[in-house]
Amino acid sequence: MASNKQTFKVCFCFRRRFRLAAAEAPSEIRSLFDRYSENGVMTVQLLQRFLVEEQREANASLEDAQAVFDNLHELKILNIFHRKGLTLEAFFKYLFHDINPPMKPNCGIHQDMNAPISHYFIFTGHNSYLTGNQLSSDCSDVPIIKALQRGVRVIELDIWPNSTGDDVNVLHGRTLTTPVKLLKCLESIKEHAFTASEYPVVITLEDHLTPDLQAKVADMVTQTFGDALFTPDSDYLKEFPSPESLKKRFIISTKPPKEYLQAKKVDGDEKNGSQKEKDVTDEGAWGKELSSHRYGTNQDKDDLDEFDSPDEEEDDDDEKACQKTAPEYRRLIAIHAGKGKGGLDDWLKVDPDKVRRLSLSEPELEKAVITHGKAIVRFTQRNILRVYPKGIRFDSSNYNPLIAWTHGAQMVAFNMQGYGRSLWLMQGMFRANGGCGYVKKPDFLLKAGPHNEVFDPEIALPIKKTLKVTVYMGEGWYYDFKHTHFDAYSPPDFYARIGIAGVRADTVMKKTKTLEDNWIPNWNEKFEFPLTVPELALLRIEVHEYDMSEKDDFGGQSCLPVSELRSGIRAVPLYSRKGDKYNSVKVLMRFEFV
Repeated sequence: MASNKQTFKVCFCFRRRFRLAAAEAPSEIRSLFDRYSENGVMTVQLLQRFLVEEQREANASLEDAQAVFDNLHELKILNIFHRKGLTLEAFFKYLFHDINPPMKPNCGIHQDMNAPISHYFIFTGHNSYLTGNQLSSDCSDVPIIKALQRGVRVIELDIWPNSTGDDVNVLHGRTLTTPVKLLKCLESIKEHAFTASEYPVVITLEDHLTPDLQAKVADMVTQTFGDALFTPDSDYLKEFPSPESLKKRFIISTKPPKEYLQAKKVDGDEKNGSQKEKDVTDEGAWGKELSSHRYGTNQDKDDLDEFDSPDEEEDDDDEKACQKTAPEYRRLIAIHAGKGKGGLDDWLKVDPDKVRRLSLSEPELEKAVITHGKAIVRFTQRNILRVYPKGIRFDSSNYNPLIAWTHGAQMVAFNMQGYGRSLWLMQGMFRANGGCGYVKKPDFLLKAGPHNEVFDPEIALPIKKTLKVTVYMGEGWYYDFKHTHFDAYSPPDFYARIGIAGVRADTVMKKTKTLEDNWIPNWNEKFEFPLTVPELALLRIEVHEYDMSEKDDFGGQSCLPVSELRSGIRAVPLYSRKGDKYNSVKVLMRFEFV
């Protein structure tokens, strides 16, 4: 009995430690309030001075300051007895509130949207129909809808004949994934395409169809999208149209039909033993075995479709045959895809008379940037480069997108159904430009220099600016997490990781101290990040809970484009592993550029 009483007392003691202490403003915040207040009150006029001088909002007017007051009144943050100004408590709550975000507010889409779509990074999905892993998960329109609602602008569909050969399914071929009908996917794309953004949706098709089913697809597409479908006037586009000119339009991108017929011929030859096997996973014998298990062949699915594609103009007889069998399908293809014969030198040739899309696997890109880095940058100034995950990512994981972005690749295709740091970077990049799914590439990726030179991300460059970051404190976990989530018997021990993802010279991660037993950690630490290419830099923020015996617990993350950060003291909302915003969890930070 005594033992039970002792246990009860210990548990009661621990339970008391879960009580939340009131958040106190850091000393620097209190000093700022003293500087911009009189008799303990910050008036509208003094708030305007604070916005201009400390928050670096040079154009902030008295009306802007009054709007802050009005917002605080609506949110019931201002005490009714202090209508003339902010108390320290109200000022602190304002700084820590959603109405004080880290990125430029209310600017929406602020970049020039009238350039060719090849001038933009585009939010791109890979195998957009999969609900989970690449081997056995269900195929559905649900992940497509979710992706569109997050602002994804490129949806990938793998299209195959159904079991009876009279209809078209979407599935990951030669795996155990269960199919979904193409028509259902198309109808869901139409319904949800423009809920998050009005800018065009590109549908990339991995085509495994016979000509008669291609004709059926053409009918489905035209019936579903109607006048909203963009179809070019000529066989090839000389230049891509702009996102602005294609608002609320749909674009089809795939290889022209004759390339499919040629690819099938090569595939058939391979089955007969005349095609040399390729280890496209670059992971040795285990990679070969896994790829074989997945696809029933020793080739990755995307490489089966694109690696051995012959040149688009190779065979006029095949061209005539396709014109007879599925001309209506070919006419729908606005962005032509394909590699052509030969190696990288041929793939990356820039044709002054037409533009196209090239696809490279993750390992292909990693090799190509070593030998053809500048050629890739030059190619992407006019043409579109799509990069997709390597075949052994059967768990739907992703790769580092910065390698592709720093070389100008527009369509960095990601598995959106998973989570992880790579996906956090992707989500962070496309928080820019109002979250419309199109982010203008920096000028140095679009233009050649005076001596026809192009940007080289591996060259050491001088520091262009330095980002100074102060991590004051965090709060909100007490409300968004179960009180025993991090530790069964005591409050959490939080630390923050702060860093930059960008070109190699700028990439770094740093860490605050760990604060024990505190739901409201007050780190109050400063960091500096010298940046050589701030235009491509993303600020990474993670909070973890230290665990001595097991893996540290995840406490939230955010990723923000440095180019859109607001100077001053800002409330940074944190997100879950999958990118869903927490209701309450935030970190109070200060950003300065020097």
